[in-house]
Amino acid sequence: MSDTALILLAAGSSSRLGMPKQLLDFHGTPMVRHAAETALRAGCGPVVVVLGAVRHEIAEALQGLPVEIVSNDQWAEGMGTSIQCGLRALEGRGVCGAILSLADQPFVTATFLRSLLTRHIETGRNIVAASYAGTVGVPVFFAAEAFGLLMALKPAAGCKGVILGHPEDALLIDCAEAAIDIDTLDDYLAVLERLSDFGYAAA
Repeated sequence: MSDTALILLAAGSSSRLGMPKQLLDFHGTPMVRHAAETALRAGCGPVVVVLGAVRHEIAEALQGLPVEIVSNDQWAEGMGTSIQCGLRALEGRGVCGAILSLADQPFVTATFLRSLLTRHIETGRNIVAASYAGTVGVPVFFAAEAFGLLMALKPAAGCKGVILGHPEDALLIDCAEAAIDIDTLDDYLAVLERLSDFGYAAA
């Protein structure tokens, strides 16, 4: 997967949580570092981390990892601006595609990330997305041929509309782990309570 990039979207301010979710402890590791390590274990390259709010503190949590950090000065306008910031960092790099992922889905595995590319190769579909909890979304693979669809996003838009808007070119893969994300303190506490369910030993 060395020619498959991964864009880790970590620019938000975590307004509902009241503190940067990217820096929450997940089994002894900041959440954003755990997500970046998962991407690297999947063999993705380059791994581009898009930062915005609290960028300096989050960048510090990534020190020592072979990732590329880019800053999105328009992060407050919405997810679309971060996706496009990450894609611009890939211009001229010759990647076959890119996986979009988030810092707050800690139970998504490297194996699942690899499966997105595998299914693209097997089926030829240019969009391979996670399906969970009655919806679709990240993690999602977009072949380079589909990057234009993401560059046309409105600032506040995510990629869900693109996935649903191109059913003939999209493949959905069940990923219950992607449904477990963190927006509130209760979400975070629920994640900590479920560590053992996903093979993490008690701290």
